Amino acid sequence: MASLFERIFEDPSKFTFLTENLGECTIDSPIRNTTFAEPEDMYSLLSVRAGYVHEFVKKYGTVPKLESAGPHRKIFHDPKTTRAAIVTAGGLCPGLNNVIKGLVEVLAFDYGIKTIYGFRYGYAGLIPSYGYEPMLLTPDVVDTIHENGGTMLGSSRGQQDTVKMVDTLERMGISVLFAIGGDGSLRCARDVSDECRRRGLNISVVGIPKTIDNDLHFVGRTFGFETAVAAAVPAIRSAHSEALGAYHGIGLVKLMGRDSGFIAAYAALANPVVNFCLIPESPFAVDGENGLLAALERRFKSGKSHAVIVVAEGAGQELMEGEVRKDASGNILKKDIGEYLKTRITDHFKAKQEDVTVKYIDPSYTIRSCPADASDAVLCYRLARMAVHAAMAGRTNCVVGRLNDDYSLVPIPLATIERRKVELTSNLWASVLDATGQEYYFDPAKNAVGSIYTP
Repeated sequence: MASLFERIFEDPSKFTFLTENLGECTIDSPIRNTTFAEPEDMYSLLSVRAGYVHEFVKKYGTVPKLESAGPHRKIFHDPKTTRAAIVTAGGLCPGLNNVIKGLVEVLAFDYGIKTIYGFRYGYAGLIPSYGYEPMLLTPDVVDTIHENGGTMLGSSRGQQDTVKMVDTLERMGISVLFAIGGDGSLRCARDVSDECRRRGLNISVVGIPKTIDNDLHFVGRTFGFETAVAAAVPAIRSAHSEALGAYHGIGLVKLMGRDSGFIAAYAALANPVVNFCLIPESPFAVDGENGLLAALERRFKSGKSHAVIVVAEGAGQELMEGEVRKDASGNILKKDIGEYLKTRITDHFKAKQEDVTVKYIDPSYTIRSCPADASDAVLCYRLARMAVHAAMAGRTNCVVGRLNDDYSLVPIPLATIERRKVELTSNLWASVLDATGQEYYFDPAKNAVGSIYTP
């Protein structure tokens, strides 16, 4: 199958790496004593894959590049008249308050902007009929919000009327809108930007990518992901203790990951007591010689008295029956793979008259609502800073991202082209397979009686 780069370049009319711009920047920036982003500053998306560059350039004649983020010598929006607004949408994620704080402080301290609104409860806050009055944000208001999880603005899911949202922005005289959200929320920001363009409104719409699953393309690690992995480690530790506390004890932990298994994979490496890591990208069977139940039997027969299983919420969905339901944002609601596995494992060993004890732990809401750790907090602030500089320079319909500690601007259609997933041929997944040893239990030939393999 062609790589994502190749599929994009084969239809260059559909996607672009160039950032949309509202117009010429003619106003001197008030920022001093800094390194400015120059027009020729571009980030090569293939710079980290040197062995691939030559082949790619030979075929397409160029290397895909993104505009580098940072403050500009000349800006588009006049700080004296600029009004800014912030919205948080979708599910909670560690670091939301850190981003809000960063946006407000950079707007106020770097550009002297006095009027900054926070729309309440997601995009619904832009629809007057809901009655959610916007908050006026100042550095004093946001001074300590980073100490708390969640978002001080509230959030919601679901598509709102784009025309009515832009009506609100126009009526309030908003010049720049910052949208903090995942792929669905960013697509909504794209629609708002397109409607502003259609009306001839010079409103910058800039996104800060928020997805705890780390599943957006071209933006690097997303904020909240590292905190989520760190917060999952104690849950795995507890599952391991519970499993060790009973003969044939099984600790089962379900982690976030609707379509991408990055949290489960990294958590399994962060606390490598995990024996089975199950993710959406790698289909698995429950029944049969190569199924999970047989793999557990082989582990117990090899002399091991316990097992720890980490499963991403979107894994194994094809194993369960039931109607397909969607949330307000149109995302398919995943069936509970954790409860399913707990029941299947318990029933299987009970039918064989063998004792097992399954302890099921689901820390999802605890994890997504906790404050950001130090690393994510730094990332949040720097992303917020780059988003402000992009917006003031008239960039729009884009998100900020970090690749190899270089910050760049990514067109929203490019960032949301498809879910980023764990590559089963990658070093990451190979590391997980090494750390868990699960292939040896799933494959009867590798787990023969008398094998020297003893994970």
